[in-house]
Amino acid sequence: MNYAGYLKILGVSLVGGTIPLMTNKIVKEVNYETKVEKIIEKNPDTKLITETRVINTGMDFTEASAQTINSVVHVNTKVVQTTFQRDIFQEFFNGPGAGGREFKQFGSGSGSGVIVSGDGYIVTNNHVIENASEIEVVLNDNSKYIARIVGADPSTDIAVLKIEGKNFKAVNFGNSDELKIGEWVLAVGNPFNLTSTVTAGIVSAKARNINLLSERNGQDVVPIESFIQTDAAVNPGNSGGALVNTKGDLVGINTAIASQTGSYSGYSFAIPVNLVKKVMNDLIEFGIVQRGYLGVKISDVTQELQEKNKLIDLKGVYVAEVVDGGSADKGGLKNGDVILKIGTTEVNSVANLQEEIGKKRPGDKIDVLIRQKDGDEVIKSLVLRNKEGETNLISKEEIKKNAALGATFIELTDKEKRELNISFGVKITSVTTGKLKSLGLGIGTIITKVNNEAVETVDQLTSKLNGNNRGILLEIINTSGRKDYVGFGL
Repeated sequence: MNYAGYLKILGVSLVGGTIPLMTNKIVKEVNYETKVEKIIEKNPDTKLITETRVINTGMDFTEASAQTINSVVHVNTKVVQTTFQRDIFQEFFNGPGAGGREFKQFGSGSGSGVIVSGDGYIVTNNHVIENASEIEVVLNDNSKYIARIVGADPSTDIAVLKIEGKNFKAVNFGNSDELKIGEWVLAVGNPFNLTSTVTAGIVSAKARNINLLSERNGQDVVPIESFIQTDAAVNPGNSGGALVNTKGDLVGINTAIASQTGSYSGYSFAIPVNLVKKVMNDLIEFGIVQRGYLGVKISDVTQELQEKNKLIDLKGVYVAEVVDGGSADKGGLKNGDVILKIGTTEVNSVANLQEEIGKKRPGDKIDVLIRQKDGDEVIKSLVLRNKEGETNLISKEEIKKNAALGATFIELTDKEKRELNISFGVKITSVTTGKLKSLGLGIGTIITKVNNEAVETVDQLTSKLNGNNRGILLEIINTSGRKDYVGFGL
């Protein structure tokens, strides 16, 4: 049985930051505990729990543990679902929203995060915080901070938080490209609310694609999966925690496990830190990820594909189709080419290629070594483009004009206004982790008023939302066409 077939037999739990979900699929988003025999040493002063398998490795992990535990934080989330009950009588005399009552439902969740800068930036998983209304970060010394979401990327399951303060203990960054299969690594996190737990294992494989992100996100999300697979014990609560090498350098962010029970059973997966750094830097600088696309439909080179297309060997990634006007098309790639290298890095799987391109931005120039149908190997130079086909980065000012609170917007057409019998309003075109998603607003929701002021343009709406630090009342038309009100504080 092949690996993909084996994974589909496993039970899968996707663990978000707030609301656990159960599916009949393969993977559990990181939260774990080991099933093997272990020796647990507990130090009540530091609350450090080191879990060591009964194997004589000849390795000493104490320095790497000490280097890391103060950089890993506990992320606690609160979910507040708010509904607004209108008072028609009061509205008749005092205007829309008057006399209404809010009803709230509460939930909670937890995970881990990694401090990446001394001024309080923290990397975690998107699924840990995507439905959160409030986020509390607890450091290893038990100090607590309220965190805000800087940005999130469902395509890689990475999010960046910010806490206020100085001189936080930031992790040292390693190089995930240099990781070798069989190398020792440590997983540091907060499984089952046990703070600063350290477990050890080896790198079992690299560039794993387990179809996790494609199954839990919508069609508008292009997943990038190239996980580091390890056998370090990871359980619920480890999501967003650190995977470090024996020097204590960060090499990955723990994300998922393959499990029949929802707890650790031998496989765990982490996002490579070189991909994390690119996403993290984009979110901090722009609030969104500036992603470059190759513009091809690709597949792994299997023996069946090799025989069908008379390929020389099983190396590389097969180009099934080149998208018209995309980066590959303009760079001279053709249907049937086999991509062998991106720059100097060999690529032998779709996941491997996605990781390499995922580290790039629009406008970046890359050399691609390909084998053509006739067997000749040539290098093609091309410039990466974004989804709109542009090579320029979108400025922070432009992003701010079109996005707010985790959503992007578009103005209504005249036809839409006539159908809804309204003369103003702005529609949500995409929504990711942020305030509006936590309130249940989705694609297609129309915002007609902010604090009883009519909204006619996208710029008008985003300036109101981005420039407001007090309570907000939105008048909306939901996707069923019904008018409603949503209130929240900032």
